[in-house]
Amino acid sequence: MTDSITIRPVETKADRKAFVDLPFRLYANDPNWVPPLKDEVHGLITPAKNPWFGHGEAQLFLAERAGRVVGRISAHLDHLALTQPLEQGMGPGTGNWGMMEAEDEAVFQALIARAEQWLRDKGMHRSLGPLSLSIWDEPGLLISGFDHPPTVMMGHNSPAYRAWVEAAGYAPAKSLYTYDLGISEPFPPIVQRIVASGERNPRIRIRNVDKSRFETEAALILGILNDAWADNWGFVPLTDAEIAYVGKKLKPIVFEDLIRIAEVDGEPVAFMLVLPDLNEALKPLGGSLLPFGWAKLLLWLRKPKVRTMRVPLMGVVKRLQSSRLASQLAFMMIEFIRRDATVRYGSTRGEIGWILDDNQGMRAIADAIESKINKEYVVYDKSL
Repeated sequence: MTDSITIRPVETKADRKAFVDLPFRLYANDPNWVPPLKDEVHGLITPAKNPWFGHGEAQLFLAERAGRVVGRISAHLDHLALTQPLEQGMGPGTGNWGMMEAEDEAVFQALIARAEQWLRDKGMHRSLGPLSLSIWDEPGLLISGFDHPPTVMMGHNSPAYRAWVEAAGYAPAKSLYTYDLGISEPFPPIVQRIVASGERNPRIRIRNVDKSRFETEAALILGILNDAWADNWGFVPLTDAEIAYVGKKLKPIVFEDLIRIAEVDGEPVAFMLVLPDLNEALKPLGGSLLPFGWAKLLLWLRKPKVRTMRVPLMGVVKRLQSSRLASQLAFMMIEFIRRDATVRYGSTRGEIGWILDDNQGMRAIADAIESKINKEYVVYDKSL
């Protein structure tokens, strides 16, 4: 019964623990859920640790029934997102919700109603979600691809949630796709010819990142990203503090031969970031590095052998987008990393994404290398 459900704000350390712990119970029997490291989730929701809170504010809620935690949700708004053009996805009056988990639909409806009320109280007239907490974290609700685990930094949720979200009056605003591809064999001949042509072009240089200059390289890559993605739906620029934070978090799983920077006439104009699928190592740890998980993870990170590589980010400076050169640079970076991933890491599979449903350039590249959509995430929209 809805009237037996209590929704209350997260206020104490015990509340935050209950918020983080709930999915471990709800997904205990789901073989495709990957337990996140609890310390990482605590860091995400702690203002003193996550620089997103420098321009955003959030309220976490717990749902209880008969004294037992049965659901959770975040309601939040991003002051940088509020300054974006409305037609670009965010914009004035747009608040968000995310990190939603619920034992049943009655719990969900009570949670979403409370999150919407918090947004109204903040002057918002539109609700867009789920985002956990931002477009750069885990955006969208998984609606297809439940039969295999997500890769690193991608979400997983109950198949039941889609119907519950839509019953609450939400309509799809944007689909985000991930693409699956085999990387053991060379790409189609036309792609090989494009790559070979680029290798003969003295103006083009595709280089590895230099981890000894990691902070400088990270700032360079994320600077290209902010320019390349500036017109994308949902884009919110990363601040300097967020760039430093992301760089620090990624450094342990960054390998020089898995990140490429493309230079044309000596100018960095594109990049491709590839991460070994950390979820393959995290899944057996159950969300904790204690007592021996940290040793296992460090051993894995020293020289990972991993089936899957994920391409979470690619970018080409805006002035070159839609040009043949942009596509050529993308194919070259993909191919160079494919070679190293198979030989040095034993990888046989790649995953690209997420990619916006209207990003025709990236979708054309994904099609050209014969990859197929394996998961779809949807961000939903509702007027308040």
